[in-house]
Formats: sequence, structure tokens, C-alpha cells
Amino acid sequence: MALKYVVKKTVFGFDKTKTTKYVARPLPAGTVNYSALCDQVTKLGIVVPRSVVRMVIDSLVEVLEYNLANHMSVKLGDFGTLRLGFSCKSQDSEDAVNAETLRHRKIIFTPDASFKNMLRDVSIRKFEISKNNEIGLGSGSSGSRPGNEGISLE
Repeated sequence: MALKYVVKKTVFGFDKTKTTKYVARPLPAGTVNYSALCDQVTKLGIVVPRSVVRMVIDSLVEVLEYNLANHMSVKLGDFGTLRLGFSCKSQDSEDAVNAETLRHRKIIFTPDASFKNMLRDVSIRKFEISKNNEIGLGSGSSGSRPGNEGISLE
């Protein structure tokens, strides 16, 4: 599997000359929705019904929310760690720092070694987009998307 990228034309807002630049961006191959994800897990050879997979994922999400809301980082084995984070607008005095100065609340995911190794070891190649197809998802109606050649679920 290769990580695919496309070249996009952009103008950076901080650039006073507004010069056009070109940058690499990950190829947008789509999104796997919750239902499809449950189906994929079920088809991996694990003898577990789809309803059980769905129940486990729903329970995991509930437990993650509870622990994150209680200031806990959550380590998910070889997958990685989730933790809450936010940024804060700087203030001139300690007393001026309060809940209103917090912004950009987020959940931070830090991948574990196996994901970091995958990112380090995966090859990278350019994906050419035809002039009549801006996002590069193919022109046929077959529904295939580039980059989905990884895991076999059939």
C-alpha cells in the first residue's frame, strides 16, 4: 500500500505578496461510515455477529466519553491514546485566565508504535488527477475509490 497525495494550488493568508504556491495534500478517498465499519470488522474472520460488534463499539464510545470527561487519558492497546486538549488565549495576569479564555477544545489522538511504524514505513506516491476530475475519485460509476486496496474483506 502506498500513501497517495495530490498537488493543490493555494495562497497562504500570511503571505503579504499573495503568491500562488503548490503543496502536497493527502488524497481524499472518502469516509467509512459506522455501519460499513461494523460490517468490515464482522467480515475479518472473527466469528462475531454484526450486532455484537456494534454493541462493543457503542459501549467503547460511551466509556471513552466518560473517562475523557473525567480527565483521564485512555490507552487503547496498540491503537494509541486519546486525551482531551484545548488551547487558551494568553493573558497578562494569572487572574485573567478563566474558562472564557479557553478555545479550540479537542480530543487528541496519539498513535502507538504499530501505527507510527506503519506511517514511517509506508511508501508515498503522487496521484495524478485528470483535468476534468478535480478530486480524483475516478469517473466510472463502479464506486471504487483509490486507496482502498488495503484490507481484504471479501
